[in-house]
Parts: sequence; C-alpha cells; structure tokens
Amino acid sequence: MKVVAVLGASRDRRKFGNKAVRAFQNRGYDVVPINPCHSHEVLSDFALIEGLRTYGSVLEVPRAIDMATFYVPPNIGEEVVREMATKGVPEIWINPGADSRELIVRAHALGLKTKLWCSIVAIGETPSDYE
Repeated sequence: MKVVAVLGASRDRRKFGNKAVRAFQNRGYDVVPINPCHSHEVLSDFALIEGLRTYGSVLEVPRAIDMATFYVPPNIGEEVVREMATKGVPEIWINPGADSRELIVRAHALGLKTKLWCSIVAIGETPSDYE
C-alpha cells in the first residue's frame, strides 16, 4: 500500500486538503495528514483528520512516505519542499493553486520527481464527490 502525505490536510470537509484525504483513503492509500495547526504530541480529537493521526511535518512521520501532495499556498510549499528531500519522499504532486515557479525550481534542484496536476483527479476520483 502506497503511503501518501497530504500537506495542508484539513478537518474542514469543504476544503481540498480534506477531500484529498478522503479520496486517497477511498482508493486504498495509507494516508498521512500533514498540518502543523492540527498536530499535537498527545493524540486527541484535535490531532485527528478523518480519524487519522495528523503530523506537523513529514519529518515527524515515523515511516517512509512514497509521495506527497501539496494543498498549501505556494509560499508554504516553497518553505517545506526541502523537508520532502530530507525525508526521502521521491515524488511530489503540486495541485492547482499550490504551484509557483519557485516551488518547481526548488523541487527539481532537490531531485524530486514533480507532477503538476490535481492529485484527486489523477487517482481517478472527482472532488465534487466529496462535497
């Protein structure tokens, strides 16, 4: 089972960061929500997104990650892309609205395989199915 980190995972079911968590779960992925605002050392309801433990960074995740999908503003993606390389995440997906030239340049410079598309659609799901 492929492990996917969803950066910008949200408890708000209307946001794409939540829709992505549910879509990847529906397709059988091992989903790891990433959002520093929703992570805590002590597991609580606040630290869960769709029933999954939430981490503040991919660097906190105690297992390997096969890919990461970005649902964060470009300036945040530009800051955390180095964490992907440090963690050894081989592939990142940059969703519409999360992309910037600087992010793509940094990702390529770090040797990350980078895909520019909506990851929900790429795995065969439709965002509107998760309204």
